[in-house]
Amino acid sequence: MTDSFAVNKANWDERAVLHASSPDYGFARFAENPAHLSDVVRFDRPRLGDLTGLRAVHLQCHIGTDTVSLSRLGATTTGLDFSGAALAEARRLAEAAGASIGFHEANVYDAVDVLGADRFDLVYTGIGALCWLPSVACWAAVVAGLLRPGGRLFVREGHPMLGTLDATEPPSPRYPYFEHAEPLVFDDPGTYVAVDRPLGHSVTHSWNHSLGELITALLDHGLTLTGFTEHDSVPWNALPGQMALDEATGEWRLSDTPSRLAASYTLQAVKPG
Repeated sequence: MTDSFAVNKANWDERAVLHASSPDYGFARFAENPAHLSDVVRFDRPRLGDLTGLRAVHLQCHIGTDTVSLSRLGATTTGLDFSGAALAEARRLAEAAGASIGFHEANVYDAVDVLGADRFDLVYTGIGALCWLPSVACWAAVVAGLLRPGGRLFVREGHPMLGTLDATEPPSPRYPYFEHAEPLVFDDPGTYVAVDRPLGHSVTHSWNHSLGELITALLDHGLTLTGFTEHDSVPWNALPGQMALDEATGEWRLSDTPSRLAASYTLQAVKPG
């Protein structure tokens, strides 16, 4: 049986250096401007609120742009990712930005063992993270384990409706909406930002998770849903040739009648005290 995590790790190890040097991630802006935030965190800043004094963990933090941004909103922040190459770039970014962040290399399913239980006021997971996990229920157990009583989960993620679509025009449902045992296998030498060369480790394994499965998993592990918002935009060009960039937000939405597509969502939940 193929180890999907190993396949994906090879892909993300290679992406890390390319992403860190891409103008789309804008590493230099974090060093040049102490108030600079990633587009993803800036989009959700009204929902995130003041994080001053909170202990936060960013799961699947990749190269750390959102992690540094959470730190700049006042949180004492920890980052966790399974890619050592990504964490090397995240540490480099944090140092350049003057941010004190602890980064840990581990599979997200092992986060409680690595970081400890009942420790965090905020568990944050950003865009494009959950699709790399085969079981959203296992992930929800990790979230519940990391949060202290009264702590909050904050998720910004691509919408599973978007995850079903192919790139035809108009886009049509092709892939599962509901969680599936076997991964979707793609072989794509490109990535979602501008880079200077194709990927050598181009194969990835991914899964979709329905909104019902996500919410049910959180409820089953004792969390209480406190907020849910769907958006017609997403931070990458998910359907090339059919989306337009909003320069003010860094978000992409359908060029023609964007209200047809739920492209992403923001979810919040708390662990009861």
